[in-house]
Amino acid sequence: MTQENKEKLAASIRGFRLPRYNEIPTVGLYLEQTAKYISQILSPLEENCMTPSMISNYVKKKLIASPIKKQYGRDQIVYLFFVAVAKNVLSLDNLDRFIRIQERTYTTERAYNYFCDELENILFFVFGLKDSPDAVGTESTDEKMMLRSAIIAFCHKIYLEKCFELGVDRPED
Repeated sequence: MTQENKEKLAASIRGFRLPRYNEIPTVGLYLEQTAKYISQILSPLEENCMTPSMISNYVKKKLIASPIKKQYGRDQIVYLFFVAVAKNVLSLDNLDRFIRIQERTYTTERAYNYFCDELENILFFVFGLKDSPDAVGTESTDEKMMLRSAIIAFCHKIYLEKCFELGVDRPED
């Protein structure tokens, strides 16, 4: 891969940051607003990652709680961020299992903020913005290793897709 393509890949995610739990709106968002909010934040990684019909499907499958008065609150939005990433590498059944593990292990706020830190950590490493991934968090648990594994798989998938978008498989002129 040329240095120019490496720089383009790195530039495509430089500055990417998920909002932390306390930065997510506390006022409820309607279905369309929720899909747009999530897709807009995740747009550096993938196009149209969350649609209203997908959200409705996740509610029907009980991956996330039903909206209250047709509005999605902070906790539902953070679960949707996780689902938007994990759906790329996990089946819906395993996604559901993953969420239930989290609910038994950590508060939503703690789990989500850790997810954000780990996603950014691995993403920047995979895209060459840092030389090695940092150790995120202070404890080592099976649940954290499972999450890191899902994030690593997601980041490598996004990296490959961006490589193909740049045409790195084509011979150089």
